[in-house]
Amino acid sequence: MRKLEDTYQHKGLRKKLIDQLRTKGITSELVLEAMYNIPRHFFLDSAFDKIAYEDRAFPIAADQTISQPYTVAYQTQLLNIHRNDKVLEIGTGSAYQACVLAEMGAWIYTVERQRKLFEMHKSFFFKGKYPNIKFFYGDGFEGLATYAPFDKILITAAAPFIPPKLVEQLKTGGLMVLPVDEGNMQRMLRITKKADGSYVQEWFDYFSFVPMLKGKNN
Repeated sequence: MRKLEDTYQHKGLRKKLIDQLRTKGITSELVLEAMYNIPRHFFLDSAFDKIAYEDRAFPIAADQTISQPYTVAYQTQLLNIHRNDKVLEIGTGSAYQACVLAEMGAWIYTVERQRKLFEMHKSFFFKGKYPNIKFFYGDGFEGLATYAPFDKILITAAAPFIPPKLVEQLKTGGLMVLPVDEGNMQRMLRITKKADGSYVQEWFDYFSFVPMLKGKNN
């Protein structure tokens, strides 16, 4: 395995990225600080080392992607994370988003349907920094009923609809952030669950995500 170092050059590039996210409208200093503290190049193949801090998505294993930093910051800001929040993440991917949430002091339960990615997380050395992340292999549409209710739920793939089982697993007053609709672009949605089980919807900007698929992929 290649030796991973976080050099002054990496930190300088990361600072430029954070400044860029500010100009794009990310206002949460907690989100920006968390993203500055995490070496994004650790989550990518060494071929991307010099461009890891460009504000764009990159391919990872199993034909998936690591999200654009702006997208990560945008979704995280909408979640309004507080320390010790219990968060369900659907779509672990590279685990970068989970680490951002964990860096902010939340407890993360993250579900990945791609076995190859799930197995890779077992040997990913950087996850040792965050004992507050628990990794699961499963169907994101099913969530993790055993560990519910959750304060926050984040879906990092394009959902064709709001998954009803995930709404059930959200606590009253809890927030869920997800990109909705099929096709090339999805609109970001935040729902707030009400005491009667219904929810309030807030719609935001358009993004592009890989599709959220049912079942598990061995």
